[in-house]
Amino acid sequence: MRVALFITCVNDTLFPGTGRAVVTLLRRLGCDVEFPRAQTCCGQMHLNTGYPREGRRLARHFLDVFAGYDAVVAPSGSCAATVREQYPRLARAAAPSSAPVRASAAAPVRPPAPGAIADDGSAAFADAVAELVPKVRDLSEFLVDVLGVTDVGAYFPHRVTYHPTCHSLRGLRVGDRPIRLLERVRGLELVPLPAAEECCGFGGTFAVKNPAISAAMCADKARNVTATGAEVLCAADNSCLTHIGGTLSRQRTGVRTMHLAEILAATEGAR
Repeated sequence: MRVALFITCVNDTLFPGTGRAVVTLLRRLGCDVEFPRAQTCCGQMHLNTGYPREGRRLARHFLDVFAGYDAVVAPSGSCAATVREQYPRLARAAAPSSAPVRASAAAPVRPPAPGAIADDGSAAFADAVAELVPKVRDLSEFLVDVLGVTDVGAYFPHRVTYHPTCHSLRGLRVGDRPIRLLERVRGLELVPLPAAEECCGFGGTFAVKNPAISAAMCADKARNVTATGAEVLCAADNSCLTHIGGTLSRQRTGVRTMHLAEILAATEGAR
């Protein structure tokens, strides 16, 4: 299977180890992983803050760069959710009323040639969305639903608690897939997080626009993490982990944060 790694801006800039972990993990499971170097931002910030024209330009570039792959895997629920939720909305907004845009491809659609959607043609854009969007998966979705595995051969002898980030939980609806993967990691003790489904307060630009509310929400989350006695807080979005981890660090809790991909790729001390 030819798989493209969609690294996302945050991971590419601040957490390259997460991208390396995804590649290590997928290659271990027999995937042919490629990293399209032309990839850029998916447009999440632009689309979420009222700049649809700029977001659409980035969406067109994304569709062009990732065309032709069997799957596009992202170690970020928020960015995968942007592609899955926002791109069809962009296509519907540009499509003639008589030509509704498919949310997913009911029949195979020929992938556009490189550069074919560089213009603003709504038909080409809609076809590219219908072809690619169903192939874009969060890491846990890809492992469980596409590869059909929960035991990925990981070994991580630590006490871990899991925070389900909002976009993965409510946008992608990944459900218990990350939990099922963590439960099969050898040596790992998984402890439940109280009020796990409560937002950590990050929310991208929400934390910038509403810092006091964001900090209060994060304080609640950090208190619940500490109460578990876990050594490690795990999540599928490094942006949320950065937010929570900052509070945990300032409080000197000793709890470290790790992306799900890094735990699943680990073989720490395995024999």
